[in-house]
Amino acid sequence: GLLAAPGTIHPGLGFTAILAIAMGAGGSAALNHWWEADIDAGMKRTADRPLPSGRMRREDARDFGMFLSGVSVFLMGVAIGWLAAALLLAAIVYYAVIYTMWLKPSTPQNIVIGGGSGAFPPLIGWVAVTGELTAMPILLFAIFFMWSPPHFWARALFVKTDYAKGGIPMLP
Repeated sequence: GLLAAPGTIHPGLGFTAILAIAMGAGGSAALNHWWEADIDAGMKRTADRPLPSGRMRREDARDFGMFLSGVSVFLMGVAIGWLAAALLLAAIVYYAVIYTMWLKPSTPQNIVIGGGSGAFPPLIGWVAVTGELTAMPILLFAIFFMWSPPHFWARALFVKTDYAKGGIPMLP
């Protein structure tokens, strides 16, 4: 999104935007791991992660995820702009709450709807450069959104039994 957007951004600010997006992704992933620690413990692919294996306390992962997410949104808002920060917050909530806590355990359509969380970074990058939310970054979001389900379904074929053991309904 930073590179595709019309206009330019100072390299330092571009780095800061990417850093904030990466921190937001890391924070929401930590919240995902905190929420799914019991599920991860029952799946071969994820059983050795720090929480299910007992190398980290669940509360520490939750607190780290909240801290990292909060700092990422604040950094994006102060350095880049509050519209980009609001979109970053939406991406974090979309992944950590809508996808992880609601969609993933309840419907095999989880990836179809949940793919939106992975489509936010190019949208945020575009807004970081332009300061505007227009049709083009929304189209970029839509392209990534449409790419997510086939990508994850192909991967899910290889860990189908793991998802079943974890009680996660997954297509295909």
